[in-house]
Amino acid sequence: MRLTDILLVFVPITLILGYVIHADSTVLFVSSLLAILPLAAKMGEATEELAKMYGGQIGGLLNATFGNAAELIIALLAINKGLIDLVKASLAGSIIGNLLFVFGISMLIGGLKFKEQKFSAPLAGLNSTVLLIAFMSIMIPSLFHFVPTEHRGNDEKLLSLSVSVLLISVYLLSMVFSLKTHQYLFRSKRNEEEEKAHWSRNHAVLVLAISTIALGIVSEIFVGQIEHVAKDFGLTELFIGAIIIAVVGNAAEHMAAVFFALKNDLDLSINVTIGSSLQIAMFVAPVAVLAGVILGRPMDLVFTPFEVIAVFASVLIVNEIASDGKTNWFEGAQLVVMYLIIAALFYFVR
Repeated sequence: MRLTDILLVFVPITLILGYVIHADSTVLFVSSLLAILPLAAKMGEATEELAKMYGGQIGGLLNATFGNAAELIIALLAINKGLIDLVKASLAGSIIGNLLFVFGISMLIGGLKFKEQKFSAPLAGLNSTVLLIAFMSIMIPSLFHFVPTEHRGNDEKLLSLSVSVLLISVYLLSMVFSLKTHQYLFRSKRNEEEEKAHWSRNHAVLVLAISTIALGIVSEIFVGQIEHVAKDFGLTELFIGAIIIAVVGNAAEHMAAVFFALKNDLDLSINVTIGSSLQIAMFVAPVAVLAGVILGRPMDLVFTPFEVIAVFASVLIVNEIASDGKTNWFEGAQLVVMYLIIAALFYFVR
């Protein structure tokens, strides 16, 4: 039995602790955290099974749609509670975590098994370029924030809304590009081999539906404890959002990327990490802004200087690594250490 299956026991435990026993905030926080991990993994597993059944464009669409469902659900619940800074921190943290921690761990573990791993430099370069453009787009409101008030008025939220609509448009165009007009660019050797689904369609749909509903309920409990835990342990919303929530929300991607690296398929590992970061920047963040308007909790895309610098550094580093089409365990170790340094920075920032 896999670890994710064992951790599913925390789903009913969390519900009992939250709705029957009304346990302490710290206990609820830890329990719900452990429950989110397997639920996110189950959603990813069900999506993969459906993708195998439908293949090609529909499969890619399913992966794109549900790839970051956990982050989106947590973000929407946090916005509804008015935890806007926490949401922005989790968005920045997800990008940093995917690019430095997940990609770094994948290269490190894969590199310990294979002396040198190769991947498609043109494809990685294409993804990295799109990532750089997405980063610049999502950070424009932050740059606008530093313009003197007399030259910009009070239009930060309107600018963020405009950028969000345009980013979603680019995201939809990227899906047409990758799933329709240039699908061959994103097809690895592993993709070309016919993969058979291990679940039936009804089973996969049922698991996906139940996991999504359970994740929503557990995430609501999790979000409800954040302010209490932050106060009790002296943690900031920046650290909780950028490190804890980002790591938990990306659990499925973490496991998938490492699995592909161990199979010496670094192309898929890169697609998972960079693709997830792209979806955060071009879809999840803009949707969060639009949801804030609908929920009456307006949210902008103005990030702290620390978040901007950390994300920019992550994007530049991955761009550099993607340039030569090969990697090793030492490069992976450097990415992980860089992530830990940023995590330490976020912990000490007040």
